[in-house]
Amino acid sequence: MPKILDTINKPEDLKGLNIRELYKLADEIRELIIDTVSENGGHLASNLGAVELTLALNRVFDFSVDRIIWDVGHQSYTQKILSERKDRFNTLRKEGGISGFPKTQESIYDAFNTGHSSTSVSAAIGMARARDLRGEKYKICAVIGDGALTGGMAFEGLNDMGQCDNQVIVILNDNEMAINKNVGGLSKYLNRIASKPGYNKFKKGLRARLIKIPKVGEHIIDYLGRMKNAVKHLFQQNVIFDDLGIKYIGPVNGHDINEMIQAMERAEKIDGPVVLHVKTVKGMGYKPAENRPEEFHGIAPFDIPSGEVKVSNQKTSNSICFSKKLCKLAESNGKITAITAAMPHGTGLNLFQKKYPERFFDVGIAEQHAVTMAAGMAISGIIPCVAVYSTFLQRAYDQLLHDVALQNLHVVFGVDRAGVVGDDGETHQGIYDISFFNTLPNFTVMAPASLLELEQMLEYAINKVDGPVAVRYPRKVLPDRTGYEKEEFSPRPEILKTGSDVTFIAVGDMLSTVQKTCKILEENGRSSEIINLKTVKPLDPQILIESAEKTKFVVTVENNIIDGGVGEKILCLLDKAVPQCRVEIMAIPNEPVSHASIEQIMKRYGLDPESIADKIGNML
Repeated sequence: MPKILDTINKPEDLKGLNIRELYKLADEIRELIIDTVSENGGHLASNLGAVELTLALNRVFDFSVDRIIWDVGHQSYTQKILSERKDRFNTLRKEGGISGFPKTQESIYDAFNTGHSSTSVSAAIGMARARDLRGEKYKICAVIGDGALTGGMAFEGLNDMGQCDNQVIVILNDNEMAINKNVGGLSKYLNRIASKPGYNKFKKGLRARLIKIPKVGEHIIDYLGRMKNAVKHLFQQNVIFDDLGIKYIGPVNGHDINEMIQAMERAEKIDGPVVLHVKTVKGMGYKPAENRPEEFHGIAPFDIPSGEVKVSNQKTSNSICFSKKLCKLAESNGKITAITAAMPHGTGLNLFQKKYPERFFDVGIAEQHAVTMAAGMAISGIIPCVAVYSTFLQRAYDQLLHDVALQNLHVVFGVDRAGVVGDDGETHQGIYDISFFNTLPNFTVMAPASLLELEQMLEYAINKVDGPVAVRYPRKVLPDRTGYEKEEFSPRPEILKTGSDVTFIAVGDMLSTVQKTCKILEENGRSSEIINLKTVKPLDPQILIESAEKTKFVVTVENNIIDGGVGEKILCLLDKAVPQCRVEIMAIPNEPVSHASIEQIMKRYGLDPESIADKIGNML
């Protein structure tokens, strides 16, 4: 039997389908998403929950002219399938293939690049004001989840939205989930709205009965419409959007296409800002994802019948290692607390949460709040440990500087997913943290080369450092040990191998790459010295200078951008101390790093052992 999806080449093709056909199309799209993500990995649960929502949006609006902004963007797979990328969907997240997030360079149907949360409302207001200033006519929709709505920037956008007259349609996709189960007062508030459907049912029923009254029915409806806030408050204490000056519609069933189409058509006719509240189920249509939505938020290739990850020989991860060590240190130190911004599983802190629930704090998608709350704890005698992905810590730069660094407070940061992360692309690469930490006073920054060093550095950060300290570790699992660790940890640079032709200074996870590089060079008669830097900031110059004086050729290798990184700092140091020494910086260029596997990206930028050995061998 032919598939309806085979007949859909662009969103406008949905206009000719009836409701029954739209539901069948939803099933076919889910099947394609599950098949593709099971092979490529990706964001599954959020996309399965947004299929009918996306169909309804594209049925009502014309996004070749209108604009849609997906908050975070990891739920945009259906939009990609509908908008001329169906035949390339099997390349999702692959090098040279389509991105797992909206990308303006990829399609006219992607209006705004998104990869971090809580941005869509602000972007939509900006686009609406620009549209009106230019005298143009098109609709702007922002789709934001209830998890993303916990981010401070979303509140800033809604506050401004309440005072603007521009038409903006915000679709609140409420699935009671961010990456993990939502926390906080806003989640409880949205649940109260959804759990009190009496107002909406009453309004619909009352209208149906009144319209039947001859002559006066429509007048009564008009009068009650002007009294809607009073009627609404009989059934709900208040609706925050109404109080902000934003029209509110909902909640509606996000898997009822007909109901959503009707609600969207109502929203489209409202001149000013409006919020349409849609209730969906994360993972809808695939039981493993419905039952374990946090595991299927972002998942590696998996077996469809069982829902189990296909290749999982990995016994641990850097995140789990960090959390286990933190739990152990917390046994004897009651001052230690753990903080996450909506990612207890992603950062491994769910282990700490189970063991020390009273000392664990999930603040929602609110990195800025997490950092300043940690500062408040630190100044009050507690030792807060904030575990956060490198790409998301960027959002709290001001708080790192103003609230932590300038006050020299003892806050410990576990900077997870530092360096190249691969398939999620430009918005998620953690390649900037060394550079921005280098601008912050009082910070100590360390980078482990093994899981044992990660444990040692965390213990050192908690027990031996007085001010702010960050331990950065990559997505790719570190080796258990380098073989050079000592029982008594020292943060100073350490020479692991002596040589005479070239000095390699390795930063964190790049040590294994340097060791393989030096083995290749040794086979070609070149003698290499290897230094494990360990502490990125502040630099300990003595060993670096002594080695540079010996070899007169230093190569720095780091999983960070060149600009403001370790290599530039060492170049400045040696330019003054050993001016006759040549310094070669091996790092990521300061450009958007598109999606591919970690190995492919490293090879793309010449940071694999063979490429480094070839380049340095030619120089020698």
